[in-house]
Amino acid sequence: MSCRNCNPGVDDDFDAVLTAVGPRLRKLRAEADLTLSALSEATGISVSTLSRLESGQRKPGLDLLLPLAKAYRVPLDDLVGAPEVGDPRVYPRPIQYDGLTVLPLTRRPGGLQAFKHILPGELNDRTPTPRSHEGYHWLYVLNGRLRVILGEQDLVLIAGEVAEFDTHLPHWFGNADAHPAEFLSILGPQGERFHVRASYRP
Repeated sequence: MSCRNCNPGVDDDFDAVLTAVGPRLRKLRAEADLTLSALSEATGISVSTLSRLESGQRKPGLDLLLPLAKAYRVPLDDLVGAPEVGDPRVYPRPIQYDGLTVLPLTRRPGGLQAFKHILPGELNDRTPTPRSHEGYHWLYVLNGRLRVILGEQDLVLIAGEVAEFDTHLPHWFGNADAHPAEFLSILGPQGERFHVRASYRP
């Protein structure tokens, strides 16, 4: 018997969370009275992928959970089993995809959605694959150096720097070097901008 089986820990909790996602997705689809084909058309996710998600044969990543949460009009945490509504505290559950770790920081459906992204240093050799979609994006680098590709621009942001852009513009994020990087991101619907208020004291 492996040590992991002898001493269940974070990995076991994470696997349990992922295992429970499939039945939740199947229940939501049944409640919405949607076929897999209709859901595929609404989310852009293939029927085969949706079927594998519901059966637990595929682990859900943020790129799949976000359009599903939008289609069902529920908070992302509802798909991964967050505490009941009423507790104002946020209990982030990590989501992993393509080697990245993402922590959801908001619970309400619609509107702005905030996430913390953690990129291990060993991901610095990834090939950029820019994508575009509906929405507006704001990001803030917490630690490390973040490579950001926005259309024809190839930028490197350091800790404390901010980027803001329309997500129709093809974009991609990754490590700028062999060190880990962490950043916050806020995603909003198309047309929704971020308003910052500040006061100045001499």
